[in-house]
Amino acid sequence: MFSSNTIITTLAASSVVAGAAVPQRPIPGLSNYYSDYRGRGRPYPGNETAPIPATTNGAVGPDDLLYQNLLSAEWAIYSFYQQGVEDFNASSFTSLGLPNTTYDRIQEIRNNEAGHLAIFQSQISSNSLKPGPCKYSFGITGPESFLITLTLLEIASMGFLTGLAQQTTLNATKGALTAVAETETRHETWALMDIWKSNPFAGPTDTSFPYANEILDNTNQFIIPGSCPRENPEYPYPSQNLAQFTYNPKTNSSLTSGTEIEFVFTTPPPAWNDTQDYYAVFYHGLLNVSMPFDTKTNTTMIPDFELNKGLIIGIIADTPGAPTLDTVLAGPVLLVEQPTGAIKLA
Repeated sequence: MFSSNTIITTLAASSVVAGAAVPQRPIPGLSNYYSDYRGRGRPYPGNETAPIPATTNGAVGPDDLLYQNLLSAEWAIYSFYQQGVEDFNASSFTSLGLPNTTYDRIQEIRNNEAGHLAIFQSQISSNSLKPGPCKYSFGITGPESFLITLTLLEIASMGFLTGLAQQTTLNATKGALTAVAETETRHETWALMDIWKSNPFAGPTDTSFPYANEILDNTNQFIIPGSCPRENPEYPYPSQNLAQFTYNPKTNSSLTSGTEIEFVFTTPPPAWNDTQDYYAVFYHGLLNVSMPFDTKTNTTMIPDFELNKGLIIGIIADTPGAPTLDTVLAGPVLLVEQPTGAIKLA
């Protein structure tokens, strides 16, 4: 799946974690560290926060840019889980009536995400810089809001990984992203079953979205302005700098398939042309369905997809189907349909 030579040449020293000797720089797939480590301390490589400069000169790797974008996104996801591990404990979740394994699972997911950091770093060639983390604010006010954000992040991860898989140059990268997406699916399945007591099945496929960088751009909302290392490349690159919108949850609509939805712009909207038709383009499973978008009321209808299943991703375009990147004018918005009623939790 990954270049074993690149990973195995990583230096390993010994340290003590949870009373047992483990590699200081454990290798994903050769160490149980990324599953079994427990504690509030930051697991490697989350404890090394400086960007890693290029050490050689030469042509960049064919998928270096993709992995730089992915590593920057992963720093945010890892940091979210690390904050949860630091801020909460087992009783934070058992007091909500959740299983006594909940905090343990959150630590294990944190470890998996740290493993993703190590993997993505290893896949960026020595001719390219490996981005470091920024500082983040997730708006977490307690264990309940943490769990809601957890559910959104996990399902969003699957959404942008399907898009990044369509950008790869190397088949090995396609395989790597598929394998990572499968792990994120395990996380989401656990959340749906243990936390939400919900059926995790979401139809025959999860949602495939072609424009991954648009979802990555959404994660910038968590970055504290000015907090990123100055050496970091632009994230994501390239960025369309699209108008951003969310949805209005405070309506009588259930915001599920076949119901009306109102979009609420969080940045200035596009300059609409009164003679132009615009479309809300919705992605669900492998489908892409366009609906008329009313620029006066910012409303449209969610298509009749499988009711309350999986993820719907919406964008606004000037062409039905948004067939090319330049036809997308705003978005995306992620409409989480599972667990039932999740979209109304905002």
